[in-house]
Amino acid sequence: MRRQQQGVTFIGALLMFVFIGLVVYGGIRLVPVYINYMKLSTTLDKTAHEMRGEAAEEGNLRRSLERHWIIEDISTVDYKDVEIKRENGAITMHVAYQDVVPYIANVSLSVSFDKTVKVE
Repeated sequence: MRRQQQGVTFIGALLMFVFIGLVVYGGIRLVPVYINYMKLSTTLDKTAHEMRGEAAEEGNLRRSLERHWIIEDISTVDYKDVEIKRENGAITMHVAYQDVVPYIANVSLSVSFDKTVKVE
């Protein structure tokens, strides 16, 4: 009697490794984008925390954002692009942007970010 062979063929394993490699490469390309977003998010949270007890004004918030932007070296978006709005006595800081990272040849990965922080 013949036994059935089990396992993956060479071509099947090669295709599986190529697919896994493409996914891992995409993840490697996206890590700096997410690290930059984490820095931006932390900066907004720190600024909101610093201005929490004070009468927060747009000028004070902008100066604090500028200081944090320089320290954290955020390069994707400028601190001037943060929208500061006063609604019903509360101030909110909002930033929305899109980051595009080249992937392979003319294919790019696009990621959209949106963060809103309320200054209390």
